[in-house]
Order: sequence, then structure tokens, then C-alpha cells
Amino acid sequence: MPITNDIQQLHRQMREWRQHLHRFPETAFEETKTAHFIADKLAGFGLDVHQGLGKTGVVATLTVGNSGKKIALRADMDALFIQEQNTFAYKSCHDGKMHACGHDGHSAMLLGAASHLAKQRNFNGTVYFIFQPAEEGRAGAKQMIDDGLFERFPADCVFGMHNVPDLPSGHFALKSGAMMASFDCFEIIITGRATHAAMPHLGNDAIVAAAQLITALQTIVSRTVNPADPAVVSITQIHGGHTWNALPESVVLRGTFRCFNGAVQKLIADKIIRLVNAICEGFTVNAEIKFNPENPGYPVTFNAEAETELALQAAIAVAGEDCIDRKPTPGMGSEDFAFMLQEKPGCYVWIGNGPSENGCLLHNPHYDFNDEILPMGAAYWVKLVETVLG
Repeated sequence: MPITNDIQQLHRQMREWRQHLHRFPETAFEETKTAHFIADKLAGFGLDVHQGLGKTGVVATLTVGNSGKKIALRADMDALFIQEQNTFAYKSCHDGKMHACGHDGHSAMLLGAASHLAKQRNFNGTVYFIFQPAEEGRAGAKQMIDDGLFERFPADCVFGMHNVPDLPSGHFALKSGAMMASFDCFEIIITGRATHAAMPHLGNDAIVAAAQLITALQTIVSRTVNPADPAVVSITQIHGGHTWNALPESVVLRGTFRCFNGAVQKLIADKIIRLVNAICEGFTVNAEIKFNPENPGYPVTFNAEAETELALQAAIAVAGEDCIDRKPTPGMGSEDFAFMLQEKPGCYVWIGNGPSENGCLLHNPHYDFNDEILPMGAAYWVKLVETVLG
């Protein structure tokens, strides 16, 4: 089914909204101006708008007819701490911050859908439009839930969407089950006994213990996790020492692990603890382990079977059968939309952003959302509402 003229006519507006948001990026829980911009647009469409859940979150309500059915649609709206290297006119005006993941586009597509649905009203029930802060590592979805999101807006089901570079524009990918991996961070502080580098026998070397531990942690996936269960453990930071001729008292290791199974998630955490304790005891150093020290870990993004079928119907209606990938390889990236899927059944889909050439990769300083897919994304949201609330 081709995208309707009404949605096509929104393309110019959606492009303007998207490029405005791109020019003025705001990071986690600081999306104040972004939230006001979105709320003003929603109010202008005639929707009932609520602000403040999750600090800067926006939720708009549109009810048509007399059905008790309720659906929630979610878009993220935060930017990243990345210095943009693009040179186009709407590049970031905020030093060190940019929309390098397409949340500007996600917000624009959902705004477009809200505008269309408010005018056409071709459904029977209630739609909640959720604009969520702080997806990038700060669990804004969990904050909104903790603030009473689904008590105030009791949706029956919830749906999300994210753009994917190198998936052709005009294409969708979705499947039931695990779609995105869980996400956990860890910090290991190894404390030994500092000494002169020329007399290492008088101290307890935290650096050598850390080196052994880094190697040992790589055996968790290769020798502890079932090869049939995808998982990754990565050390991403090492901090220790300040001079050439002294062994430092302490070393800090930080890293992350990801998988698609709650049991594997626990297995990895338990194995990290055992390896840290055993190796540090062997080197006569002490260790402190902290999991998710700054933010909560993310669970697996898990799509419910019935809601995935509804999303599939909508995607096929908009893009056509030949443009649907029904068996995408789940992504090792993570998504805090997973918290919403723990509360309500739903489905998280990928929409193609087109080629990734010239650095158009997620979290890349040359990334830019593909404005040509804005009508496709808005049309998917509209068709999904009409499918669920038909």
C-alpha cells in the first residue's frame, strides 16, 4: 500500500522539525527545550499533553470513539556527548553534543503520526504518544515507569522503533523474541601495595593482577557460556599509575557485558565475581566489584509474539512484503525500551536508514538521520494504530 498523500504532505514539516531538533541537541534528562518544542506541537494538534514524567518526558493522549483499547507509541529524544563533524546548515549548535543516533528523526516521525491521526481520527480507542528522555545509557524509560507512566497512561501494549544504517531505506526488520541485548557495566577496583618500580618484591602489584584478570575475563564467553548463546564481555577502561618509577597502589578496570538471556546475564556476573576474587587472592591484592555503578543495567529487548504480528501487518501494509526482514539477527546493542516491554507486551522494530557510507553509522560524528524515510516511519505508526484500534 503506498503512503497516503496526507502523510506525504507532512514530509516538509517533519523534515523541518527533525532538522530543528538536530540543530539543538540536548542530552539525558536535560531535554528541556526539546520537550517544550514537542509539547507545543502536540498541543497544536489538539492533543492532551502531560510533561514531567522522567524529568523531561512528554506524553500526549488522543482518544477517538468509545473503545476501551489503548496503545502506546514511544520515541526517544535525547542526544549524545559527541562532537559533530558534519558541515551542513543544521549541524549541532551545542559544542560536544549531537544527535548521532537518530532520536531527532524518531521524534519527528512520531510527531508526524500524531498530526495525521489527530486530523483523520480513523481508529477507535486511545493512543498515548510517549517522547522519552535519556535513552542513551541513563534508563529514561525506567525513570518514566518509576514515575507512574503506565499508571497514568494505562496502555494495553507498547511499541517502539529505531533507525538502522545499512538496512535499505523503505525496509523494516522485526521478529518476536530477543531483538536487542541486555546491557550491564562493571567496575573493578584492585588495591595492592605501592612500591618503587626497582623493588617490586616489596609491594603487591595491582597492575600485574589487573593484566591477568583482563585475560581471564575473556574466557567467560569462550569457556563458560554455551556457544549457542551469544554474549560479549569487553574491558573498555584501564586506569592506574601516575609516574614511570613506581608501582601504583590501585588500578581501576571498567567494562560491559551483553547477552540475550537473563540466565546468561546472571552467569556472566557470577563468573566475573569468582574470577576477580580468585585472581586477586592469588596476587595478594584486594578487589571491589561494582555492577552498574552509575546507572541501572538494561534487560533484553524482548518482543511479544502477538504484538509482533500486529507490527508485521502494519509494516507490510506500508512497505510491502518484499521490504520486510522477518528474521533479523538480534543486535548486541541495547535499548532501554526493554523496561517498557517488561511492563507491557509490545514490539520494537527497525526501520532502514539507508547506506552507512561517509560515516553515517550510529554514534559516529558524521551520522545524520535520513529525512527521506520520515513519511515511511510516520505511515507505519499510523497503520499500526489503525490495525490495533481498528
